[in-house]
Amino acid sequence: MDVDPLEAPAADGQQPVVEYRAARPYLGVVRTVTWTGTAAAADRIPELFAHLTAHGVPPAGAPFLRYHRIAGEHELVVEAGVPVTEPVPRAGEMRVGTLPAGRYLVVVHAGHPDELVAVADGMAAHARDRGWAFDRRGEAWGCRLETFLTDPRVEPDPRRWRTEVAVRLAD
Repeated sequence: MDVDPLEAPAADGQQPVVEYRAARPYLGVVRTVTWTGTAAAADRIPELFAHLTAHGVPPAGAPFLRYHRIAGEHELVVEAGVPVTEPVPRAGEMRVGTLPAGRYLVVVHAGHPDELVAVADGMAAHARDRGWAFDRRGEAWGCRLETFLTDPRVEPDPRRWRTEVAVRLAD
């Protein structure tokens, strides 16, 4: 993964970077929700871990939410996912997908998940200021991720959680 530091620090003092990421397979489940319903998507993550465990497939990274489509405040197509390094059988609503390779604008946020919309807005402004565009077509995003770096079973206070926000840049 190649990293290029940017000039200005992001909110909460973290330095945003541009990273090149290789394609990564994952197991996920898609939900259509509103902004207030994103927790319903995240609530599916334990099912994904249980499925991986039942099939003897270890996770290859932290769980995430992938935003496929954002239609204002009214409808989001969100996928809860867990990276894998080997094939895993699908079950029910679960599907196997691939996070696309490419350049990503990345920042780690320390704080409550309710602050992530503001973090994403700040990243959008940061990209615009540099003449960069995110990989998106209208409401559809090429790859917009929130990766959960803190396990809420270990740290129950959401104000102490760390979340990586990564958005793929247009080629």
